[in-house]
Order: sequence, then structure tokens, then C-alpha cells
Amino acid sequence: MPEYLAPGVFVEEVSYRAKSIEGVSTTTTGFVGPTRYGPIDLEPDIITSLVEFERIYGGKDKLVCEDDGETDNYMWNAVRAFFEEGGKRLYVARAFTATDPNDELSGCATAVNQPGASPPSPPGMLEFAVRARFPGRAGEGRVTFTLQLGQNRLVVDANGDASVKGAADRDLVWVTGVGAHLLLRDPLANAWRINAVDDDLAGGDTLQSLIQAGHANPEVRTVTVTVQFEPASGDLPTFVAAELPLDPLHQRGGAPDSLFAFFSANPANLSLSRSIPLVIDTPEGATGLEVFRDFEQLHDDGVDAASERLAARLLDAGSTRASRSIVLLLSGGNDGNSASAEAYMGAEDPTTGRSSGLKAFEAIEDISIVAAPGSTLRDDARSNTVIGALISHAERMQYRIAVVDCARQQTIANVRALRARYDSSHAAFYYPWVRILDPLTGEENYYPPSGFVAGIYARNDIERAVYKAPANEVVNLALGFETLLNKAQQEVLNPEGINCFRYFEGRGMRLWGARTMSSDPEWKYVNVRRYFAYLERSIDRGTQWAVFEPNGERLWANVRRTVEDFLLNEWQNGALLGEKPEKAFFVKCDRSTMSQNDLDNGRLVCLIGVAALKPAEFVIFRIGQWTADSKL
Repeated sequence: MPEYLAPGVFVEEVSYRAKSIEGVSTTTTGFVGPTRYGPIDLEPDIITSLVEFERIYGGKDKLVCEDDGETDNYMWNAVRAFFEEGGKRLYVARAFTATDPNDELSGCATAVNQPGASPPSPPGMLEFAVRARFPGRAGEGRVTFTLQLGQNRLVVDANGDASVKGAADRDLVWVTGVGAHLLLRDPLANAWRINAVDDDLAGGDTLQSLIQAGHANPEVRTVTVTVQFEPASGDLPTFVAAELPLDPLHQRGGAPDSLFAFFSANPANLSLSRSIPLVIDTPEGATGLEVFRDFEQLHDDGVDAASERLAARLLDAGSTRASRSIVLLLSGGNDGNSASAEAYMGAEDPTTGRSSGLKAFEAIEDISIVAAPGSTLRDDARSNTVIGALISHAERMQYRIAVVDCARQQTIANVRALRARYDSSHAAFYYPWVRILDPLTGEENYYPPSGFVAGIYARNDIERAVYKAPANEVVNLALGFETLLNKAQQEVLNPEGINCFRYFEGRGMRLWGARTMSSDPEWKYVNVRRYFAYLERSIDRGTQWAVFEPNGERLWANVRRTVEDFLLNEWQNGALLGEKPEKAFFVKCDRSTMSQNDLDNGRLVCLIGVAALKPAEFVIFRIGQWTADSKL
């Protein structure tokens, strides 16, 4: 209560309405599986288009696993299907199994410039490495370093006093008649000095002394570098970082901003860690002048361009020193071995706190649907383990549902045997694989259903509502299915919770099933499971204000009113069964729901019951002959 100690008028804001509950999103999806490139243990960022996915995780080219050869890129095709079928928001966790688990850089394409390299580097070359940030064959390509001269920074006033405008400490400058030098600020002399190494110029001479020594009209220009990353396959978009200082100790605004800081192994934030595709090791003890001269030496001497490990060549032999380019080829990248079940499940690194695989999804609250496209290519121990991990993850996270794929080329007997191994209301099983036109080869190919199903879930929720069963929906991309099922075959599969894709003459390719993998009839339908997840999570998020409030009648009434208003809105939208609100739901929160022991232990107990709508799975019309004289 406010204190009133002196006479006066006091205006206070009060609320006369109950708190509101906002419905949560049910369409955000998480995919886990192998990709051609991209981060493995960084927190996934939300993806809203196929182009965004390709920018981080690579394109549609096939993966080449060291132990299993060339395999289809199931993740890219699942992401494409997800967005084509109506998906909007997606998280991706890359599953990668290195060929050498003891090598942190296993699978990363590299171009190492160091003495003794094969082929040998130019004399005096620094020991620093250039490599792709993430493993994968898509990281192979070329890196172009372009050395450029910036604007003239020298200003000479009427008295002949020289000064530098717009320059920063440790900039590399080019002085006419002198060459490249490191610009250093002398705070005691309040002057700019250059770090000269020539015999006729003592190190640390001021610009004014250069003028007096006969170097008339000295031009001071900053030298910057543009780094262009161009994978040979064209799988990843070109990445350009312009005007980066060469000196490793260069700072701007108190933060390092040099070439080596920008392409550091540990960038300043997660967004840069995901988007910057290159790592350049910082040369120990080197200055920007030494780095410049090493690039200059590499440019002038050149290295055998035919080498597979490292190639550098002179691109512009006739150019001046104002602009020149050096090209390094990145090679040696690989897609690792076939992703193991452990890679799908993921783990948390206790030292860095980073997580991979499904483990990375645990920190993201938005996700409502999870899937592992391509993990069930074969019906073996690995795929069974991944399915179990996927279901366990959905159950543990409570408000999620797992979309489980059947294996490739399964007969009805095989798919029934696979489905019979699991029982969960937080998972739905789909059969068979979908036939589409492969954009990579231009030929028809089969892909797992989870990408299509997740997109249909999202489209169903957006166009209709989450309480509507995601079935009897057209599969937009489908040209057919691996197995064309008839009604008799589905009569065997449907009661066992195997959701089928069917072809109907005149109605196209459709998803024709909406059951969970649960033996509990109360949670038999996908829409009921997902709708309750929506209700529970919405109420969870919308009533956080009640924690630590005084646990009495006023709080109970506020909680009741808040939940009742939310459920009333759901009933008015047609989500609940019942011709009146009191038949559609009830909310109890009073002394009848809480004992004195509950109150003594700080517990508020609210009972909520809703009459959920079940899908009209079997539509029955009973027809008989009738005349005017007949009675019903």
C-alpha cells in the first residue's frame, strides 16, 4: 500500500480486469540431421526460408560419407518440403560424426601457410592458418584477399604542420616515397609516428620530420583487406568482409577489429559464429607491417597453383601496389562418417556449455514439432535408437510431438513390426516415403515423410486451427508414394496408429491419417495431443504472474477468471465441444481443490477440464427406403 503522509491529491493506476492468456505458436519445428556445412554445437537460430538454410547449412548437393559413400541430402529436401507445404519457422541442429573424433578440426577444409609446407611457401611466410569454420565438403573453395589503399589522411596546414585525420592507432599506411609503415599515436608528443625499418629513416619518425627530411607532399593512405569466400561448388553464397585492418592489435572503439579478430575462432557473438564461414589464426607476435609484407611476398612470388593442398597465384601481375589480390584454395574438407545415433541425440560440453543434436533443442521453448529426416533410411539399430531418442525428447519437453518416419522400402509387415516397438502419445508415425522430382538430378526420388508432415501441420494450424486434425490434406510436392495403398491395406494399418499417405482419383495425393503412437484411447488422435499441448503451454506462460502472490481467495478468483476467459475464447472459436460454455469446460480453484497441507507448502491447485473435439474419422450415413406412411 502507498503511504499518505502529507495532505494532497494522489492519482493511482489500478486494474479492473483479469490478466489475459495469449495462445502460443504451435507451428515452430525442429529438424536434426546431417547437412553439408554449418555449426554443430552452436545454439540454433530460427530459419524462415530455404535460402536462409542454404546460407548457413549448405545446399542440395549430396553428402559423401567416408564410411558409406554418397547419400542423398535428406535434410535439404526436408527443409524444402517443410516450407513448400506451409511451414514458417524452423530450427536445425546438425548431426555430424567426425572421421577422427580426437581432432577438433576433422572435416574442415584448410589452407595452411607455413615454412616447410608442401608446396613450400614463399620465404619469410608467417605461421598462420586459414581454414573453413565448419566441417564439410561444402567448405572447400577459394579465399581471395584483396589489398587496397584507402583515402589520403594527411593534412598540412599553412604553417607546414602535418596532421592525420580519420586514422586510428596501428593503421597500416603508405607514405609516398617511403612505402608501407605502421602508424602509431604518440600521446606524449601529441603526434603520429611511423614504425620505419629503412636505414635512412629512424623507427618512430614523425610525419613532420619526414617533410623536413625532404619527403615532400607525403601521402598517407590506410591499407585494408577485403576477404571473399567462394566455395568451388557454389553451394554457399559468397561472403565478403571489406576494409579490415591488418594489424592484430588494431582496435576501434576499444574493441579488436582487425582481420584476425573478425575471423577469430571465437567471434564476438553467436550470430557472427554462425554466419562467418572462415577462421584465420592470429600470427603470434606479428605486426600489421609484417602481415602486409608476407601477403606482398606471396603475391609477387606466387605458389604452384596445381597443388591440391595449397594454391596461390598472381591474379593481377600488371597492377600497381594500390590494389592486388591473393587467392588461397581451401581443400581437404569432408562430410565425416554417417551420422551416428549419438550425433542425433547430441550432448552438452561441460567446459563450453554448448550443446549439439536434440540436446540443443532443449533450450529453445518455441519448438512444438521435432523430426529427424533421413535417420530411418534403414530399419536397423541406429534408426531405432534415433526414433527412441526423438520420442523421449518430445515426452521430456512435454509440449512437443515427434514426427516419426518409417524406413525406406518397407513392406506392410515390416512397417507394422517397426511401429509395434513404440508406445507414446507424443509421437505420430507416417508411411510410406514420398516420391518427388529431385531438383539436383531432375529425376524422381523418394524422401522421408517427416518434412512434408511438419509443413502440413503448420499449414493446418495457420489455415484452420491446431484442434483440427492434420489429415485429409494435399501433399503439394508429391508425385506419388513409394507404396500405393488401398483401403483394405489401410484398414490394417490405421488401427495400429500408422498414418498413411494415399492417392485418390480426382483428389490427388493426400495425408490420410491423424493418430498418435499411443495405446491409450484418450490420446489416440494427433490433434487432441497437440491441442492439449497448446492449452497447457499457453496457460503455463500466461499465469506466471501468479507465482509468489498471496495464496488466498483474491488470487484464486483472479486465476479462475483468467483461465475461464481464455477457455471461453477457445469455445467461441469452435475449439471445444458443447453448446454452452459450462458444458465445454470447467475451472475450479478454491478450498475444494486445496488442502491445508497444500497451502502450508505454498501450492495453489487449479482443476481444469475441457471437452476436446475429436476428428470425424469415420463418417457414416445410414440410408434406407422410406415412404410417407412409414414411421421412424
